[in-house]
Amino acid sequence: MVGKRVRVLRVHEARLRWKVTGDLPQRLQGRRFECVTRRAKYLLFHFDDGGTLILHLGMSGNLRVMPPESPRLKHDHLEWLLEDGTVLRFNDPRRFGSVHWLQGDAATHPLLQHLGPEPLEDEFDADYLWARLRDRRIAIKPLIMNAQVVVGVGNIYASEALFVAGIRPGRAARRVTREEAARLVQAIKAVLGKAVRVGGTTLRDYVGADGSPGYFRQQLQVYERGGEPCRQCGTPIRQRVQAQRSTYWCATCQR
Repeated sequence: MVGKRVRVLRVHEARLRWKVTGDLPQRLQGRRFECVTRRAKYLLFHFDDGGTLILHLGMSGNLRVMPPESPRLKHDHLEWLLEDGTVLRFNDPRRFGSVHWLQGDAATHPLLQHLGPEPLEDEFDADYLWARLRDRRIAIKPLIMNAQVVVGVGNIYASEALFVAGIRPGRAARRVTREEAARLVQAIKAVLGKAVRVGGTTLRDYVGADGSPGYFRQQLQVYERGGEPCRQCGTPIRQRVQAQRSTYWCATCQR
């Protein structure tokens, strides 16, 4: 997308998670894409006038760059017609995605300004996490899933990282030692890094940009393995609902 200029934006369905503002086509007309970055689960399209388009794919959304003659699919809600003749289309069957415009620093947007550090960057380290854990009564698993603490640690990867670190998901955050916090940071980085390399985790309908499924499911140690033997010790994996999410752990390997 870098260097391409928007000829026109067509909004076929504005009722996404938040309604697309009516003036967005006028704001983008003639603007050139400068670069594309990411913050947590938000894609940031930076334009030559200093504005930023903030886009969230929701649970089922995808972006496709298509030839202009390609027929529009049922759930193609927005399409950017570019001056080079190509079309960028946003498809979202469940309409949980969202599109926002901000003139100025994207980090000041309400959706972004309170986010914690990226888990694979140096800012997320043992000292940082331990400082956020101390004196917190909340269980460790929902705490590391809190995007204001660290972004990108979803339910699957929180369960897997806690297993690798040897920490039970229900333990109070303040009971985690500095040494364990260091292990957990390394486990989060290792689990996410491995998942990225194999394309994520396909449980139902998730596919990558090229239509391929993610293969991390084959490497899951505990998630969705309730009742099955632990791959390390043979103890049956336990399962319960924690903070309205399914949680899995090994009672022997995790303490």
